[in-house]
Amino acid sequence: MAEVLVRSLTGLQQQVIAPPHSYIADEPPTFDGEDLGPGPYELLLAALGSCTNMTLLMYARHKGWDLSGIETTLSNDRVYGDDCRRCEESDEYLDRIERRITLSGDLTDEQVHILTRVAAKCPVHKTLTAGLVVEDEAKRA
Repeated sequence: MAEVLVRSLTGLQQQVIAPPHSYIADEPPTFDGEDLGPGPYELLLAALGSCTNMTLLMYARHKGWDLSGIETTLSNDRVYGDDCRRCEESDEYLDRIERRITLSGDLTDEQVHILTRVAAKCPVHKTLTAGLVVEDEAKRA
């Protein structure tokens, strides 16, 4: 089971602790942050992109295919700061991510086609598209 602790620091900075790793998430100055790390949507895109690449690399290695590198570019048009300012009045949510995968190596057209289908089966992609349930609990310290 994966577990991550996110602890608020100064301003909008958040310390993300995924043992044994730790990093900072933040917002740009236009949303009162200091831009010391990626924002929440960027982290979401990074999770999908890294899972995509890892899944494709494992699959290609298992098949013995010559996949020497992958670059996955992800984008969305939502802005977390705008969403937060309207969170009580809006039920809008991120509903579209564009994912562009560039594969390097000596691959056939059929292998590229198969890898495109496999990309949709990475665990994070499946989680995001399956109707995720988040159970909330809040308490005082």
